[in-house]
Amino acid sequence: MLILSFESSARAASVALVRDGHLVSQSTQCSGLTHSRTLLPMAEDMLKNAELTVKDVDVLAVAQGPGSFTGIRIGVSTVKGLAWGAEKPCVGVSTLEAMAWHGVAAGGVICPVMDARRGQVYNALFAIRGGKPVRLCPDRPIALDELLPELQALAEPVFLVGDGAAMTAAFLEKAGLPFRLAPENLVWQDAWGVAMAAMGKPCVSGDKLLPVYLRLSQAERERQERLAAEAVE
Repeated sequence: MLILSFESSARAASVALVRDGHLVSQSTQCSGLTHSRTLLPMAEDMLKNAELTVKDVDVLAVAQGPGSFTGIRIGVSTVKGLAWGAEKPCVGVSTLEAMAWHGVAAGGVICPVMDARRGQVYNALFAIRGGKPVRLCPDRPIALDELLPELQALAEPVFLVGDGAAMTAAFLEKAGLPFRLAPENLVWQDAWGVAMAAMGKPCVSGDKLLPVYLRLSQAERERQERLAAEAVE
């Protein structure tokens, strides 16, 4: 099975081709440009260099969240458009589960963390069993001081991955809790992890692929706060 996967949930954007669990090629960019400018050109160049087209792909996969609201929308919209145009099935996967694949070689408990702002991280915990991540808890937005007791209860230091790894490492170090920090080449989200997380998952049509935000956007929160204030008045 040939999977074309997309990751645009944070600052870095990447596209990968994975055939039967083996990486064929991957393109990554972390230039600060918007993903709407980089994602499709990366995919087009990569397919061209592999002498393939979207029609040759079996499944399209994308990180559907959590993460940057704008980044997630761009990734999901890109895959929906490709799926409709090429009549291909697609799979949306958890950004955190895709990140957990970076800890397969490290083993133990993998702790993906993404900076969710407002004093929180997006997080889930995974144990590496049988050469793949096994979920221990659902994706959630959580404050680091709320996450700390869970990590303290574990029998071993967690392996930190994600764009919130450095922030979490600093917090755990201050709390005196040991941890393992992923090296630079593994800490960031990428499309290879998305493809690996997509393997074996049920496919959907493009019209059923939806983003997963976990919480309201800033605009929606501000609107609710404004309506609540107006109700009090």
